[in-house]
Amino acid sequence: MLAALRERYPLADVIVLGALAALVIAVPILNLVVPTDSPLHISTFTVTLLGKYLCYATLALSVDLVWGYCGILTLGHGAFFALGGYAMGMYLMRQIGDRGVYGNPLLPDFMVFLNWPELPWYWWGFSSFPFAMAMVVAVPGLLALVFGWFAFRSRVTGVYLSIITQALTYALLLAFFRNEMGFGGNNGLTDFKDILGFNLQADGTRVALFVVTAIVLALSYVGCRAICASRYGRVVVAIRDAEDRARFLGYRVENFKLWIFVASAIVAGIAGALYVPQVGIINPSEFAPLSSIELVIWVAIGGRSSLYGAIAGALLVNYAKTQFTSFMPEAWLFVLGAMFVLGTLFLPNGIVGLGRRWAK
Repeated sequence: MLAALRERYPLADVIVLGALAALVIAVPILNLVVPTDSPLHISTFTVTLLGKYLCYATLALSVDLVWGYCGILTLGHGAFFALGGYAMGMYLMRQIGDRGVYGNPLLPDFMVFLNWPELPWYWWGFSSFPFAMAMVVAVPGLLALVFGWFAFRSRVTGVYLSIITQALTYALLLAFFRNEMGFGGNNGLTDFKDILGFNLQADGTRVALFVVTAIVLALSYVGCRAICASRYGRVVVAIRDAEDRARFLGYRVENFKLWIFVASAIVAGIAGALYVPQVGIINPSEFAPLSSIELVIWVAIGGRSSLYGAIAGALLVNYAKTQFTSFMPEAWLFVLGAMFVLGTLFLPNGIVGLGRRWAK
């Protein structure tokens, strides 16, 4: 019986979900209940920082799903993250109403400043939270569907596909920088006031966003694990290991790749939507190719093809980034590069691989 339970519920999955459950319970108590002068108190700033880390962990999951299990090395997944963030940002901007600097009840401040006569048609509907959440899923998913359909049907693979995905996110970066696009240009979208009627600066709202992020990460982890453990997931792994053989056996490789690519893009978009209200801004820098390359480094350092390794890598690298950029910001990129090189040389399977070796 114990062996059957271990097979159905691997220890790593239990640890990941248990840790998230502990955070959901402990963080609100330590922030809202424990007095501020207590050494156990967690500040609202720390709660927000932890929430941002969990958003990055969700994003790393999406990259591991498509790279670790399907073998598609994407260098443009930051685009899907940013598109989900912009969808949420547009909803939050519409909630400001006449509380903006210029007091216009319909147009965001940057549109008033740029003398826009009316709200663009693609902003319609974003005053509704359900509509905005639908766009968080639909826009990254639709872009991944169109891009993936052309790329996979043309049998673009390997480094060529990586370059194309990087070109995609760079093209979106240039587009969103333009003021005439109607997304805030270089400054992006910011100065958010509330979400669903709750003040975004209130401690309770920050804690609630953290809890929602932790729950979404847990659900994303369970969903990705279910995909990987299914018959579909086994075919995807077969495509990763021997694509030509899978095609010769009669599998429509393009369809499997497209499905997994779209699913990972949706998860990345949801992560971006949770990221924006916690950090308070979304701008074109999220489309930068360097950001997408960092995602791959997170997964490589944590250990791909494991899911929990992607989470560990995202948390570790971003914690290191927070520490280094606080006292040595100019050296962070060198540290990141060193982590990637050393990890590749001495930990080819990431931190997870090292843990597996120790366990054996």
